[in-house]
Amino acid sequence: MSEKEARETANDARAGVGAAEGAALSKASERHQPVLLNEVLQALEPIEGGMFLDGTFGAGGYARGLLERGAALVIGVDQDPEALDAAAAWAPLFGARLRLRGGLFSDLDAIAAAEGVAEGLDGVALDIGVSSMQLDQAARGFSFLRDGPLDMRMGAEGVSAAELVAEASEGALADILFHLGEERAARRVARAIVAARAAAPIETTARLAEIIEQALPRPKPGQARIHAATRSFQALRISVNNELGELARGLSAAERALKRGGRLAVVSFHSLEDRIVKRFLAERAGRAAKGSRHEPEINRRAPSFALIKAGARAPGPEELTRNPRARSAKLRAATRSAADPWPEPPSPQAGLDAAAVLATRRR
Repeated sequence: MSEKEARETANDARAGVGAAEGAALSKASERHQPVLLNEVLQALEPIEGGMFLDGTFGAGGYARGLLERGAALVIGVDQDPEALDAAAAWAPLFGARLRLRGGLFSDLDAIAAAEGVAEGLDGVALDIGVSSMQLDQAARGFSFLRDGPLDMRMGAEGVSAAELVAEASEGALADILFHLGEERAARRVARAIVAARAAAPIETTARLAEIIEQALPRPKPGQARIHAATRSFQALRISVNNELGELARGLSAAERALKRGGRLAVVSFHSLEDRIVKRFLAERAGRAAKGSRHEPEINRRAPSFALIKAGARAPGPEELTRNPRARSAKLRAATRSAADPWPEPPSPQAGLDAAAVLATRRR
């Protein structure tokens, strides 16, 4: 279907959602509550008749919101086959207006082009990090609160967390924990992991969480209490999935895929992600720190984005009451200008992704 055909059939396809369709959508919504949904949709307006890509499809919350507001086409992209399979119950309700594709959102420009969106996208939505559905499945190995195999892969391929923990050197583990988890006791935790694996393989989330807990001192009275394994599990997950590298490439891919006036909305959940998004949009909007007389500006480029709102938007009290997992979410959004895309930046995770770490180790 061409862009013109998609736009022409959008209104007909929106004729209404009946009781059965509504029940299917409600059931899907119960599994996952999209964070900052109204704010993301507001950032992507106008939606009616537009061509959009949801680069982190998950349970399809943003995609459904766009379709219900009249988008002519939404391309849903996810590297997790289970997420796409789960959409089978309700995706047919939107017919040809919803296209689901397996893949990485860092390839979203190529995916959009393959779907025939030659004139560019009207909007891109990205919700970075692990989804609630993945956290809640013990078999996926993301959570220290549910015992399961130590996996942490968002897709079906690549190095698992168990392999990373089993084979990475103590120094590499410490670097991953420190830089990707901001764990101040990274060396102590890495030392404990290496000692434990010498005695027996670390194959489950519960065993790894136990090792980390035993390696760290108990919090002092009055100190903020988070689970001892929180930062380490975050770091290993980011390394296994190369999340920061994917994010940087995905932002550049969105820059290439959006038409003039197209909008980008990105929801992040921790400081490492938000820092990358904030820096990317500030630079592309011409708001990055300028050079001084001692360090002059070099190769200034025309801004490729304009910020929709200075700063980030956070969930309000009502959403936090309904969905406590949204507490750390931040939304940043910008509008694409007519300027040429900037060169893709180097990966902020260079040398820290699991595949690279173990490739070096296995040589």
